[in-house]
Amino acid sequence: MSLTSCSPALPSIVARLRAAGCVFAEDEARLLVSAAATPAELDAMVDRRVAGLPLEHVLGWADFCGLRLSVEPGVFVPRPRTAFLLGEAVALARPGMVVADLCCGSGAIGAALAAAVGPITLHAVDVDPAAVACARRNLAAAGGRVHHGDLYAPLPGDLRGRIDLIVASPPYVPTDAIGLLPPEARDHEPKVALDGGADGLDVVRRVVAEAARWLAPGGHLLVETSRGQAGEAAEAVARAGLTPRLTVSDELDATAISGALPG
Repeated sequence: MSLTSCSPALPSIVARLRAAGCVFAEDEARLLVSAAATPAELDAMVDRRVAGLPLEHVLGWADFCGLRLSVEPGVFVPRPRTAFLLGEAVALARPGMVVADLCCGSGAIGAALAAAVGPITLHAVDVDPAAVACARRNLAAAGGRVHHGDLYAPLPGDLRGRIDLIVASPPYVPTDAIGLLPPEARDHEPKVALDGGADGLDVVRRVVAEAARWLAPGGHLLVETSRGQAGEAAEAVARAGLTPRLTVSDELDATAISGALPG
């Protein structure tokens, strides 16, 4: 049984969180109080948050597009901006499609896509074993298969030329910019999920370069990137034999590059 959100400890927790720099201290305090089963557990959770651990890691879950997804310490926390990439994927997806979610992290995109579209044949891939374990829990209800490995390498060979939609939220932070990220990210999330190389596009280019070999005729690739990287990413999509399209969301500060394989 969780503690009540009107706990007398709430004001002191809010004060501690605010002093630690938590912008939404009141909301976070309520979540922590509702998640804790005992006062001792609550104290431990607040201590971890004040020490800088992401709230999602403290709670053990993240909210993504209305889904409560398991997110363990050391696993990349799905970002609100990725909801824009999901929306682009939902617009392209249909029940029964074969979908690959590369750099899947916790499996947030695949889980939300299946929830929005209906039954799909879902394959998710990540190079980080902790993320793979997390994604397997989150994608079990959707019947998703989660593979441990580098991008396309662990996918079953019989998927080549049969995937209707490839979606990826790869690492795209330039290496030199990692140190500028908030401490929650740079200190507590895996570097492999953040570091995109010198210009941030190393993994994006690799995802794009092989996409045409795996896509079915008329299939689509969707990749999240930053607005400043969009031009180069779109050029990479064109070089790979796909028709590029750029979409942006000012509200979410989000950018997606799509590539269509001719039918």
